[in-house]
Amino acid sequence: QVRLVESGGGLVQAGGSLRLSCVASGGVYGITSMDWYRQVPDKQRELVAGISNGGLTNYAASVKGRFAISRDHAKNTVYLQMNSLRPEDTAVYYCHADTGPFTGWVPRPRGYEADYWGRGTQVTVSS
Repeated sequence: QVRLVESGGGLVQAGGSLRLSCVASGGVYGITSMDWYRQVPDKQRELVAGISNGGLTNYAASVKGRFAISRDHAKNTVYLQMNSLRPEDTAVYYCHADTGPFTGWVPRPRGYEADYWGRGTQVTVSS
């Protein structure tokens, strides 16, 4: 079991910055990748950024060049630095950890149970 706790969300003006943090505890040695997802009401949760144990990263096209994901293995923490924020970045941001074999962010099959989610942190960007 892996427990994920996010922090760092809040209200910021357009053009501003925020840094999200996610601390993992429990079965952290089984984690193969960590990611940030976001979700707005009535829409599917979408991948924002991910990072593998080896440091390979993946970003949604909408955040490339503005967001940066990083990981501190010693602290079992993943970060999301968000710059040049836009109102459309407003969402609940969720931390995600996968303990299955790393497959390069190929969508997992329905019923996949080797991953874990945090409870989310709200990010609101005002125009």
